[in-house]
Amino acid sequence: MIERELQAGHEVIVSANGAPRAFLEPRFPGLRFVDIPFMTITYPADGNMVRHFFWRGPKLLKSIWNEHRWLQRWVRKEKIDRVISDSRFGLWTRHCHCVFVTHQLEIRSPQFQGLINRLNRWVMNHFDEVWIPDFEAFPGLAGELSHPKMKQTNAKYIGPLSRFEKGGEPTESKHWQTVAIISGPEPQRSHFETQLVRDFIEQETHALVLRGKPDETETRDLGNLKVVGHLEDEAFALELGRAERVVARSGYSTIMDLHALGVKADYVPTPGQTEQEYLAELHQNDQRR
Repeated sequence: MIERELQAGHEVIVSANGAPRAFLEPRFPGLRFVDIPFMTITYPADGNMVRHFFWRGPKLLKSIWNEHRWLQRWVRKEKIDRVISDSRFGLWTRHCHCVFVTHQLEIRSPQFQGLINRLNRWVMNHFDEVWIPDFEAFPGLAGELSHPKMKQTNAKYIGPLSRFEKGGEPTESKHWQTVAIISGPEPQRSHFETQLVRDFIEQETHALVLRGKPDETETRDLGNLKVVGHLEDEAFALELGRAERVVARSGYSTIMDLHALGVKADYVPTPGQTEQEYLAELHQNDQRR
């Protein structure tokens, strides 16, 4: 999306921190990056999302309100024409055109789903546009999440978004039995990595583990196992093409990237994340595209 805006001749300012910023800054070295204050989002080790966010809810709401107030001041100071927000609820203002990007027009929750979705629609109605990164035809890549029964009047489908243009030619000779893509917030990200590494070693699987750490260049060889912090796009696509099997979290960004590359994967949802549980089931043995 950043590349599209640059190609259109627009001046772009990026807000990102942590791993996303470490990934984006080398790709766009000439751009200005800013920090928008927000609480650190974590996920519980036991997977109980409802309890976790019940206790953290007040702090989350305060952070959303603070980022909204920050944007109000910043837009006027910098004379911003448009804000494109990747699921940041507070980044809307009447002082410029605001776009909300999300595939979750319908949020899945084991409790309070009706209330949560009313709040979700209330937020989306404050934006001038809602961009849905999916195919308009059901089920697309996100199924009922991006194709709700109750339509969002200010929404439009823009197609899946990925840093990859298209997949390469299939590789007949496979080098890896498994390539594992590690992603997601802590502590579940580390739990996922630890479990896979343990399984690969015990089962003597010839595997490559991609840790999803753009700021780490270290590579470790553990017998039949190779662990890499990060690979550039071309090398990433190449290694996936050399794998008999790919395993990954069922985060939507990962699903869009693998779809662009034409790679099928075994998706393992983050415990307690109902969105990922739904997407993993949707894409199980997926042969639609």
